[in-house]
Amino acid sequence: MTNLLIKLFIKNPDKAAAPEIREKYGLLSSWVAIVCNLLLFAVKFILGLVSNSIAITGDAFNNLSDVGSGVVTFIGFKAAAAPADEDHPFGHGRIEYISGLVITFFVLLVGFDVVKSAIDKILHPEPVSSSLVVIGGLLLSILVKLWMSAFNRKLGKQIDSGTLKAAAQDSLNDCISTGATLGGIIIARFLPFSIDGVLGLIVGGFILYSGYGLAKDTISPLLGQKPDPELVHRLYDIILSYPNITGVHDLVLHDYGPGRIMGSAHVEVSRTIDVMQAHDMIDNAEKHVQSVLHMPFVLHYDPIADDCEETQSMRRDVEEIVHQINSAITIHDFRMVPGTTHTNLIFDVVVPHGETRKNMELKREIDNRLQQEGKTYFTVITFDRNYI
Repeated sequence: MTNLLIKLFIKNPDKAAAPEIREKYGLLSSWVAIVCNLLLFAVKFILGLVSNSIAITGDAFNNLSDVGSGVVTFIGFKAAAAPADEDHPFGHGRIEYISGLVITFFVLLVGFDVVKSAIDKILHPEPVSSSLVVIGGLLLSILVKLWMSAFNRKLGKQIDSGTLKAAAQDSLNDCISTGATLGGIIIARFLPFSIDGVLGLIVGGFILYSGYGLAKDTISPLLGQKPDPELVHRLYDIILSYPNITGVHDLVLHDYGPGRIMGSAHVEVSRTIDVMQAHDMIDNAEKHVQSVLHMPFVLHYDPIADDCEETQSMRRDVEEIVHQINSAITIHDFRMVPGTTHTNLIFDVVVPHGETRKNMELKREIDNRLQQEGKTYFTVITFDRNYI
């Protein structure tokens, strides 16, 4: 069914990285969510009225909130696909994240309402009908939501969309919620008292928990989250596939919305290589990244003195010293300027986020360990933060 829908509504589905194809995937998911959730809302709302169950009615309004989510997702994908303009030179991709926040608001609103109604039902219990029609309707709902979860997961993986992956998880959560309601109704048939209010409270709590998870997933990229480790790994593989590039550092990635990432990095290249040759190689590496990962990328050229054995030996010594201080610390842009009375060591230190010592404390530690080498060294250190 999923493959059939993709074939019918999306031309060139394999070109998922293209913005116009990505938009079509998002719109397809939105329409499927709107249609399916409207049907489920109607079925569950009727079942809730027939059975007098707050748990089923709450589950119905959860589906209605999913209709709203589908509408917001539709608007979000359409708006995010708008081209860059004078006021927004990086495009409008982050609207997809904002639409996720709106979805979260709907989910939390429904959750609070269901909890409120469930508490009222606990305080004022009423008998609940558990006919085979009710049970059959809930089973059908679970099957539909299972398919929707698989559908959104496949589309989300195809275009690497956090919004669609969240929709897949939300559908799976709905299965669990409806399953709990169904199980409770079946058990209640054998009990002398009503547990519908408690079931409604569980459903409401589950909806609120789901909303909390969605909020975390949508706020994090807006704040500026750590890049995907798989993307970083692929970047390093591409850049270091060029034999004369011996190191990569200062990698920074900026997220302007799903599929709209741009970045920069510094690469270490031997100073013995002709400047024009090095520039051509770095230019090819940039174009390679852009063609494979579909992201604007800029590389900065850092020449290194790999033809000087004394410099390389000293670099290895400093690397060993900083690793003794903290195994996660790295150095780059290492230069050595020998003098009559002392030697200047100029380099950058990348400090991991877990390091609690201040920069000056780390510098003193490095200097103290260097003096044990038996020579006079002056260090000029630039401290960087790790953004990956």
